Amino acid sequence: MTQAQTGNNVKVHYTGRLDNGQVFDSSAERDPLEFTLGQGQLIPGFEKAVSGMQVGDKKTVTIPAEDAYGTRQEELLFSVERTQLPDHIQPEVGQQLQVSQDGQATVVTVADLTDTTIVLDANHPLAGENLTFDLEVVEVA
Repeated sequence: MTQAQTGNNVKVHYTGRLDNGQVFDSSAERDPLEFTLGQGQLIPGFEKAVSGMQVGDKKTVTIPAEDAYGTRQEELLFSVERTQLPDHIQPEVGQQLQVSQDGQATVVTVADLTDTTIVLDANHPLAGENLTFDLEVVEVA
């Protein structure tokens, strides 16, 4: 059997959990995740975990935050005046918004609100989290 290696097209079923056991994503009720190994399409720890697996192989791996979405960076928190938001947006803590900065769209999360300002967090929602994945390779081509 072929082991998954750089350049292979791989299909993987997965379930991702946080340290507290909460499932944050799963392919269980949909098609497997398909990607080319070594192209940097996925977090580094996920690609490393799949490398060397064969069709039918299953394993559970915990990926530290540094090899997942990175550590939380406080410099990615910033405040804006409420008046900068369009009138139709009523922000709530936890809400995700899309902002444009230097011509690029970025998804941010509302972290805090005051009467006059909104604190936005541009960290990935899973930044700072160790991620545990149950993996099953279903195809290597």
